[in-house]
Amino acid sequence: MLTWKDVINFSVKGNPEPDRRVEKTEAEWRELLTAEQFRITRQKGTERAHSGALCSAHEAGKYNCICCDTPLFDSTIKFESGTGWPSFTQPIKENAIKYEKDSSFGMIRVEVMCNTCDAHLGHVFPDGPPPSGLRYCVNSESMQLQKESVKE
Repeated sequence: MLTWKDVINFSVKGNPEPDRRVEKTEAEWRELLTAEQFRITRQKGTERAHSGALCSAHEAGKYNCICCDTPLFDSTIKFESGTGWPSFTQPIKENAIKYEKDSSFGMIRVEVMCNTCDAHLGHVFPDGPPPSGLRYCVNSESMQLQKESVKE
């Protein structure tokens, strides 16, 4: 289980190696994504609080990167943070997320990105629920929910 100390170490000392890399030109990303998805994932934008379709999603499944389809988060670790963005306590795998120090807007935060394609996802904060204490605050537009199929 990742902790805030691990997040800080990754942001300062380097991130774990991803399982694979996906790299595209800006034109290729623009062709693949909607304008809003491009603004958020490739230009480090943010959607308005409570505006994202995945804020109120509660179906079982995996939350995958909208750019490269890499699994990022599992629905079992999603929680209601009241912030207006989908929130998670842990990534699906330690090397799924990339961490970088973000000092934009006059504050210091830790940006989270897809470790496979560098898509901006949101930020992680040390104010989440136990046991990890982490809150991954993620833009809905940066993910797609791959719902679990119902077993018969």
